[in-house]
Amino acid sequence: MQIKDMIAEGSTSLGIEFGSTRIKAVLTDLSGSVLAVGAYDWENTLSDGLWTYPIEEIHKGLRGCYASLKKAVNDEYGVTLRKLGAVCISAMMHGFLAFDKEGNLLTPFRTWRNTNTQAAADELTELFSFNIPLRWTVSHLYQAILDGEPFVKDIDRVTVLSSYIHCLLTGEYVVGIGDASGIFPIDKLCYDRSMMTKLKTLLAAKGFDKDPEAVFPKILTAGEQAGTLTKQGAAFLDPEGDLEAGTPFAPPEGDAGTGMTATNSVAPATGNVSAGTSTFAMLVLEKGLTKLHREIDMVTTPDGAPVAMSHANNGTSDLNAWVRLFGEALGLFGVNTAPDELYEKLYKASLEGDPDCGGLMSYGYYSGESITGLESGRPLFMRKPDAAFTIQNFMRAHLYSSLAAVKMGMDILLKEEGARVGSMTAHGGLFKTEGVGQRYLAAAMGAPVTVMETAGEGGPWGAALLGLYMLKRQKSDISLPDYLSSEIFLGAKGSTVTPTEEEIQGFESFMEAYRSAVPAERSATETFI
Repeated sequence: MQIKDMIAEGSTSLGIEFGSTRIKAVLTDLSGSVLAVGAYDWENTLSDGLWTYPIEEIHKGLRGCYASLKKAVNDEYGVTLRKLGAVCISAMMHGFLAFDKEGNLLTPFRTWRNTNTQAAADELTELFSFNIPLRWTVSHLYQAILDGEPFVKDIDRVTVLSSYIHCLLTGEYVVGIGDASGIFPIDKLCYDRSMMTKLKTLLAAKGFDKDPEAVFPKILTAGEQAGTLTKQGAAFLDPEGDLEAGTPFAPPEGDAGTGMTATNSVAPATGNVSAGTSTFAMLVLEKGLTKLHREIDMVTTPDGAPVAMSHANNGTSDLNAWVRLFGEALGLFGVNTAPDELYEKLYKASLEGDPDCGGLMSYGYYSGESITGLESGRPLFMRKPDAAFTIQNFMRAHLYSSLAAVKMGMDILLKEEGARVGSMTAHGGLFKTEGVGQRYLAAAMGAPVTVMETAGEGGPWGAALLGLYMLKRQKSDISLPDYLSSEIFLGAKGSTVTPTEEEIQGFESFMEAYRSAVPAERSATETFI
């Protein structure tokens, strides 16, 4: 069958993911091969001290991303996109969207990047004896209650971005279990019963008279069908009116879950690192942790297996800003360099730097960083007077820094908890330049790291795969790990980098300086206002 006939018949799966700087759509065939890609660039804004994306921009971005995909399909195959076989919506995890009974948004979307929830997270962590991070949805809800925000009395439901978009298109108020694990702790494929009882008592004492379990979306797991595209949803997604209603939807998932799926990291002892605007490393556990660690989030795979996650709010934003600055400098001399070429030249130059970055230090903190105990951030670059101040070391220091906070969390799992890593894969923008970010991650983890050829499509491709898995489960009871290993990644191509002892020791030396200089970053947040 020709591809255009396949598309016309709807023998496809569509994954749409709302990332921090880009909304991306990936259309695949039924074997998971990518047919077309669409995108819409956007950026969060700081409004009244909180990071947000306006609801109008969320809607515009969804439509713009789909329109981009639709055009790509028509340009490449000469066919209008009318039917889809499956759809899965994904988005950056955590955050807070609150609605009243009429479906009106009560306050601007509060993203994962906000760190105003320290008091709530601390109190909930103590109450549950379970780490509740600042960015979790329950932290945002409880902080709003503690702060006496007037909209709280009108709350009918509270959810995350993927669930909101899914409901917009299907009318179903549900969420995938992986994304749900960033709303509230999970146990036995549902919200933890004992902790939920404690939460109900706590909120009632604060005057919140609604059942939080009913306020949060219903949990579904990978393979279940989570509704179908309504006529209203089809018209919203495709205002041109070509898209037909009725497409089945997989449960909406967070970017952590789609990242696990896209890297075949859903089985015990497998792990993956996603490095972009934020950076997170995840390891599917073989056994539980021995104690509570505030630096470690406990989440789940899309099918509900326990996962330990080291999450850093700040990833490559500052690194990208420096690359743009170098591009502007070249422009002053009349040299116009394509962004991809600029990144490649600068990244590869870093390979010639000193293993410990030669006395240079960077904190790319655009916002707070819970792993290092900071509620706000200031991008900061420092160097010792006798540092080897070269472009090679400068770039290497910023590349190291984009992984440093997440390494601190992984060190707890690997060195303190004795967790085992059978395989580690990587995806995200940091790894686009071959053999650079991958090598530094291998040094940071002290273990081989694989980047697959499919890694460039990332989470949206993982979302499309979850759509395909839903279709497969309608015919078979195959598990998600077995499905991915036997039908998607069997024979998949990729490259693996094994770190040298010198590289491992160099990164460790950098980390010693990174940890000891955190007070300088804290001082910057307190004095540079």
